[in-house]
Amino acid sequence: MSSTVENELAKLRIDKTQRAQRSRRSPWPWVLLVLLLIGVAVGAWLLKAAPAVAVETRPVRVLEGDAARGPAITLQATGYVMAAHKIELATKVVGRVAWVGVEMGDKVTKDQVLVRLEEEEFKARVVEQQGQLDAAKAKLAELEAGSRPEEILKAAAEVDQMKADFANAERTYKRLVELKVAQNVSQQEIDDAETTMKMRDAQVRVRQHDLDMWKLGPRKEQIDAQRAVVQQLQGGLTLSNVDLNNTVIRSPVNGTVLARNVEVGEFVTTGFVGDNGAKGYVVSLADLNDLRVELDVNQSYFAKVFKDQPCTIVTDAYPDRKYDGVVDLISPEANRQKATVAVRVKVLKPDDLLKPEMNATVSFMSASPTTQAASAPAGRLIRISGDAVKDGQVLVIENGVAVARKVETGPASATGEVDVQSGLIGGEDLIVNAPAGLKAGDKVIAK
Repeated sequence: MSSTVENELAKLRIDKTQRAQRSRRSPWPWVLLVLLLIGVAVGAWLLKAAPAVAVETRPVRVLEGDAARGPAITLQATGYVMAAHKIELATKVVGRVAWVGVEMGDKVTKDQVLVRLEEEEFKARVVEQQGQLDAAKAKLAELEAGSRPEEILKAAAEVDQMKADFANAERTYKRLVELKVAQNVSQQEIDDAETTMKMRDAQVRVRQHDLDMWKLGPRKEQIDAQRAVVQQLQGGLTLSNVDLNNTVIRSPVNGTVLARNVEVGEFVTTGFVGDNGAKGYVVSLADLNDLRVELDVNQSYFAKVFKDQPCTIVTDAYPDRKYDGVVDLISPEANRQKATVAVRVKVLKPDDLLKPEMNATVSFMSASPTTQAASAPAGRLIRISGDAVKDGQVLVIENGVAVARKVETGPASATGEVDVQSGLIGGEDLIVNAPAGLKAGDKVIAK
């Protein structure tokens, strides 16, 4: 009986070897579980901390009503908004700035005063030229008037006086010659009397010549020469007045001030302009009601562009605002290096939002609706770039994450665009030119 109980108790005992083995194996499942949880947490943290990929986006366009059935887009190209006529207003005279009356962005009218230069030196030149001209005119008037009667009478009286002196000298000489016979005078006295007589005779002839000149008046050549002097001085006075007027710099057109280049006290010049020296121009002006978009069209697509072609213009700054335009100029020659042709598109109704140097995308329209566009139903038409569609789906940005949208599209147009029949509603931020490896779920940010 006792042996039986002992046998049963022996069966209930736990083998120490087995217990030690179970004790050694038991921690590993827990360790693996902890490591797995740590790995999941680290992976989630790394995923959350991964930097967002910068992607290029473009709003999904929706054409409404007649726009969905209007002329088709045959070509798109990018360029820059430019003022049709930009003026770098320069000074015509050298001087120092005394006053500036405009700031950048100010609207100005034609002949409005923009800048004044110091004018004291120019006023002094005008006064000097005026004095010289007045003196020359007085001299000319004197020559043209000829000799006055009083001057002629005075000269005639002087001639009579000299004739009387000559007659007296002649009588003295003759009397001395007669007295020589009686040897009452010396030869020296006779010689002195003869010399005096001849001198008086010469004075009479000179003064008589002067009297004749007074009666004739100035020579024609003298008058002509003095007239030339007057004209020369008149031109100098006119030039001095022009320089004085040029110290006031006015706007030649109605426009907007793009840049103010000078300050009070700075020196302006018409010649060489140094980096830190005198300025060559004072302000930049442009008429912002006359804007163009200048762009280069690849020669492969140049056949789709023609003069007066209707266009639509969209800027990067205001992608939801569209401007009507028309092809204004096509360059008569191509650029060999870039294989492009320069085209200029006039903005028909610009507003204050358009600024020179803005990036702009120009859509060149067909002359008339295409068959496909004409057959499109009235209402809404969604159009996107065909390059954005990959394997029947596109990527859009939602809450900073790339999200895949399955879309159904029509055939691609000549510009590479496709009409979306389903999958988009318009207004989404469509990812275009996606970087390699970008997939749905990746964090993204629009650049």
